[in-house]
Amino acid sequence: MAVGLEEAFGAAGEFGGGQRRLTAFLVLLQVYVACQSMLIVLVGAVPEYHIDQEGIPTSRAELGKHIHFADNFTSIVTEWYLIEQEAYKVSLASSLFFAGLLIGNITFGPLSDKLGRKPVYISGLFFDVVFGYVTALAPNYDTFAVSRFFVGIVNGGMALVSFVLTQEYVGKSFWSFTGSLTNLTFAVGIAVYALLGYCVREWRYLALVSNTPGVIFLLLSFMLPESPRWLYSQGKTAEAEDVLQYIALGNGKERLNLKLKPSAGTLRKDESAPGILNLVKHPVLRWQTIILMYIWYVCSFVYYGLTLNAGELRGNLYLNVALSGLVEVPAFPLCMFLIEKSWSGRRKTMACFLIFAGFACIFTMFLPTNAGLLLSPTLLALCGKMMVSAAFNIVYIYTSELYPTVLRNAGLGVCSMSCRFGGILAPFVPSMKSLSPSVPFVVFGISGLSAGFLTLLLPETLNKPIAESIEDLQSPKYQVLKNEEAE
Repeated sequence: MAVGLEEAFGAAGEFGGGQRRLTAFLVLLQVYVACQSMLIVLVGAVPEYHIDQEGIPTSRAELGKHIHFADNFTSIVTEWYLIEQEAYKVSLASSLFFAGLLIGNITFGPLSDKLGRKPVYISGLFFDVVFGYVTALAPNYDTFAVSRFFVGIVNGGMALVSFVLTQEYVGKSFWSFTGSLTNLTFAVGIAVYALLGYCVREWRYLALVSNTPGVIFLLLSFMLPESPRWLYSQGKTAEAEDVLQYIALGNGKERLNLKLKPSAGTLRKDESAPGILNLVKHPVLRWQTIILMYIWYVCSFVYYGLTLNAGELRGNLYLNVALSGLVEVPAFPLCMFLIEKSWSGRRKTMACFLIFAGFACIFTMFLPTNAGLLLSPTLLALCGKMMVSAAFNIVYIYTSELYPTVLRNAGLGVCSMSCRFGGILAPFVPSMKSLSPSVPFVVFGISGLSAGFLTLLLPETLNKPIAESIEDLQSPKYQVLKNEEAE
């Protein structure tokens, strides 16, 4: 008898040994993604320096003779003298990486919906490794900056597709677990990068060491199967059955007698694949997409804004980088617990985290800067960062569940795109301190609160069926989502 995809996952195993190995591989990839994302933090760090007063240097070559850097590490600043009038170039390289992420999120999502998850993911990882080596061997600043832009495109796109793959290899009930694990590993990856930086003080060697694990991941990635959910949504039921058999055998089960029902959204020969325009055409998806784009934007805006605005942490550079990652770790078990409870679910939990992050920002402005450790603005801002990183974690899982399979990557891509605008705008907010010291915190606070309340307009997805196609949204069991959206 023919069965649906969720029943087939039930027979093959929702999270057996084979799926654990596939998930572990893609989750560990996040350490590499984090190293590439955080590269500029140490590679672009400015060591202490002083310039000889006698004879004002008139050129870059002259400056090289008169400037003395502390010799505890090297960076692009020490190699190309990116100080004073040239200091903006470090931030520019960082902005170019974010601009690349923006383009990667726009292009890789729809591409993997049309061409398949595996080929797009492997292509992205290949070019990520190539441009990563260009960064490490760059002969001048211009080459370095351009390579960071291209790393941003392929790193952002590849990470997005690998996240979708971790979801689509497992049963729906484990999506929140694999999603949380992915984001947790990224946070740990930031701390791993700080440790690498502590051990490798030469910036070119650090860039090489950070990039080399990508080669191992690339070679092993060829062994990954295509997403059975994507194959099924494309009408390739025979291939989807083969992958499910592979998963079942990997889980230690006997060969299954498996026959899938044809997918409701199977394309006819003369139909084109669903694209980004479908997110606008369908009324349920249209409002969902607008609200989700704003929530993703705020998550990124407040997350990066708090990181920049928490006050320069005194002390060791490497410890500070590690702490910026590790402060996120407690958020993940908390998310895992709350989003699976019927009384909280995805929607209420995310709304609460965003509202708490907003209040943390607003309360920060009432605290004196010389208050003790327990009442310091820095500690409150770090709590806010923990809350917003928890919301960030949930929004990935929640967005994956709200979109049908045929549009899941396109939906995630559009939301990730708006998220990058938050990352690009956040660095400009601290300059509002010139109006009043509390203005940046008011901006972040209002953003967090507004996104939290808007979250309550979205439908709950806990224990609800996952739509495989746009047609599924018309069927009675999905109408509850439509009704809630209309209210």
